[in-house]
Amino acid sequence: MKNKQFAMPDASIILLCVAVIAYFASLFITPGVFNAEKDSHSVELSQYQTASDHTPPALFAEGGEIGLANVLFEGLVSGDKYGAAIGVMAFILITGGAFGIILKTGAVNNGIMALINKTQHIEWVFIPLLFVLFSLGGAVFGMGEEAIAFCIVLFPIMKQLGYDAKVTVLTTYVSTQIGFATSWMNPFSIAIAQSIAEIPVFSGAGFRMFAWLVFTSFGLVFTIRYANSIRATKQQSNQDSAINLDNADKLILLTFIAGIVWVIWGVMARQYYIPELAAQFFCLGIACAGVASLFKKQTANESANAFKEGAQELLPAALLVALAKGVILILGGSDLTSPSTLNTLLYYSATSISVVPDYIAAWGMLLFQSVFNFFVSSGSGQAAITMPLMSPLGDLLNISRQIVVLAFQLGDGLTNIFIPTSASLIGCLGIVKLDWSEWARFIWRFTLALFGLASCFIFLAHFINYQ
Repeated sequence: MKNKQFAMPDASIILLCVAVIAYFASLFITPGVFNAEKDSHSVELSQYQTASDHTPPALFAEGGEIGLANVLFEGLVSGDKYGAAIGVMAFILITGGAFGIILKTGAVNNGIMALINKTQHIEWVFIPLLFVLFSLGGAVFGMGEEAIAFCIVLFPIMKQLGYDAKVTVLTTYVSTQIGFATSWMNPFSIAIAQSIAEIPVFSGAGFRMFAWLVFTSFGLVFTIRYANSIRATKQQSNQDSAINLDNADKLILLTFIAGIVWVIWGVMARQYYIPELAAQFFCLGIACAGVASLFKKQTANESANAFKEGAQELLPAALLVALAKGVILILGGSDLTSPSTLNTLLYYSATSISVVPDYIAAWGMLLFQSVFNFFVSSGSGQAAITMPLMSPLGDLLNISRQIVVLAFQLGDGLTNIFIPTSASLIGCLGIVKLDWSEWARFIWRFTLALFGLASCFIFLAHFINYQ
């Protein structure tokens, strides 16, 4: 009998194991609460106290309570339309369906391949251009969940160019998170963190722009080297075949480009978020279906089936988002003013930082935010939870609040490319059909390298007294 090769467990199995660990942790760790006003911008360690009543979650909960057996259902119905899990899941399914329609027409694929065939050296700038643009998207308007939609578009193109699923995720999602982590004007992260820290919003932009340039260059070099090594081992097929765009293709492409411009305008000018973005992509899919039907390229029924198939392909990713949210609920949720096991973990982590020299404490804040991001992967959510505590703690430790915000940014953004509780990462991996365990084996060294680079920037910021 042959020995079976060991296979890493599926992401859903890993998250279920994390849920079990969280459940047992909640049995033995006393929940805590911070006695502060709700949505307060200043929370001190002295305001923490253990909860008087400790009622751990049940194995099987009744009456709509959270329990280990209820973790998936409660995750599915948790939150609101602005975030995990309901909002993110709806966004994934609607966007997947919309792009199912668009991809079914073949116009996007034909357009990019025609451009590549007509421009001999376009492939030399294809990945660098995309990487820089997506990184700018993360830096300027907090692009994150939107990368899911672009993974749908780019994955089949990348495959035709000889690249694999990892290159697609690197070029889209990873680049956005590098930009997100070093942003100087992200309205969903740095604006919230700086306002809570009570420092001028978007201040300190020069240092962050420098950080963006360094981190983006570092990520781009890594991506290009990996992409070239992968492509060298694959044969290109139909590389020189001529692709002619018909009028339907051209009009669908114009509609698609106009829709993407509309999305970018909405985010930057109108602060559109998940509900509006989902509606925009839905309208984009309907518009492309109308053009395809007008030119008899694709019938209405074919478009409807394409929408259902596109959404169906992303259903596993949506379920993983719900399961990740359920883990947070097992720990009691993320409200500082409500008793939870997560608050206790937050308190003792912050306490451990306060007993070391100031420059080590600054680095400790980076480490803490990186670890805490596993539990709350939302940038705005993590800012709302941790900044009210970390900002006054920085004052006590002689660490400028600008550095406290920088530690939050880098810790929150960079670990999003690794943690299985990131809804956007799981969504992107689900689209390209890449298991999280395989992705983790590939990306962990790069993640450590980014953390090392982030550590250098934290030390530099401290020694130049970054304000």
